[in-house]
Amino acid sequence: MRDCAVHAVKRGLLFAVTATATAVAVAPTPVSSASAASRISTVSEDSADGPVKEATRIPFGERYHAVQHGGIVRAANSAITCRTTGRFTPVTPAAASACEAARGGATAANDQYDMFYTDLDQDPNTYNSTRSELRVPAGAKVSYARLYWGGNLRVGEQKPPEDNGRVLIAEPGGAYKEVLSDTLIGHRTAEGADAYQASADITPLVRSAGSGMYTVAQINVAMGRTAAGAWGGWTMVVAYERAEDPLRHLAVWDGFEALDAEHPEVRVGLGKLPTPAGAAGTIGVVSYDGDSGTGGDSLAVGTGRGNARSIGDSANQADDVMNSSIADDGINQIKRQPAYKNTLGYDSDIFDLREALVPGGDTMNVSFRTGRDSVWLGAFFVAVDARR
Repeated sequence: MRDCAVHAVKRGLLFAVTATATAVAVAPTPVSSASAASRISTVSEDSADGPVKEATRIPFGERYHAVQHGGIVRAANSAITCRTTGRFTPVTPAAASACEAARGGATAANDQYDMFYTDLDQDPNTYNSTRSELRVPAGAKVSYARLYWGGNLRVGEQKPPEDNGRVLIAEPGGAYKEVLSDTLIGHRTAEGADAYQASADITPLVRSAGSGMYTVAQINVAMGRTAAGAWGGWTMVVAYERAEDPLRHLAVWDGFEALDAEHPEVRVGLGKLPTPAGAAGTIGVVSYDGDSGTGGDSLAVGTGRGNARSIGDSANQADDVMNSSIADDGINQIKRQPAYKNTLGYDSDIFDLREALVPGGDTMNVSFRTGRDSVWLGAFFVAVDARR
């Protein structure tokens, strides 16, 4: 008999908005021909409405959980980067050189640069678009797929929040389709950022299209340069079932929590995840605005017995884990276009959990702490052996 127990949870969140349309349009949907500039209102940080501080701690909850033979894969990319050229604003050779070095992995933060949209699809109707490869193992069946996207709306411009819940996606070889969020969280903070995260269930699309390069466009994110920085990106999390893989707990948790000097720590309980002796596993983290070289942020995982273990790898040092990287166990494994090593404000990382999985533990807890850096946590996803 096949070992398989699955449940997907569609939960309401504080400040959540539920879309009235289906998550993915069944036919390609063109983008409005209106230019991005016509939909942007430019404001200063102390605009007429003034800085408004709303709740910044949207608790995490379980989105999906399965116990089955299989695993979790993901595709991801950032939506904005520093300028090397400027059509209207000149970029000096020194600034262009510094930007190239940052993209290549040099220590740098987004607030150091004039940031601009990344747009590679050659479509005049989109103002940002990036690609990433999804690698579903041969013979696997997609069980669940969810797309997360988000960013900062308030930099040198103020983007309208009405566009937060809509993006475009093109499957490998396909045309753009509209994705409408079923969960949308956003709020403004006094520190200058106007942040949000949206997500949608895109299981039918990914189940049909399978592996390959996916393009995501029109993420609502602001350009420019301020102390808050410009940042944003997307991650597609996909759980799959395959008979020859180990029996695993597959779980996805999401929320939206801002960490800073005032709120330096977030602890998330991931529930019952019994850990057998010799178990292996991974944890993925989606976060925003973590800066390379700004230390003091750490990720610890505990399994209900003994002390929690700090997590890190060669791409994400244990005292700077959210450092603008997209990596798997310390390596930039997935194919991306563009494939900047320093994303300047977007993290979608997968960490090896082997050292943290204490035999006999029956729960899993995640603790994230920041020191000097400002970080927004958006999602966790885990794949942990349920039996050896």
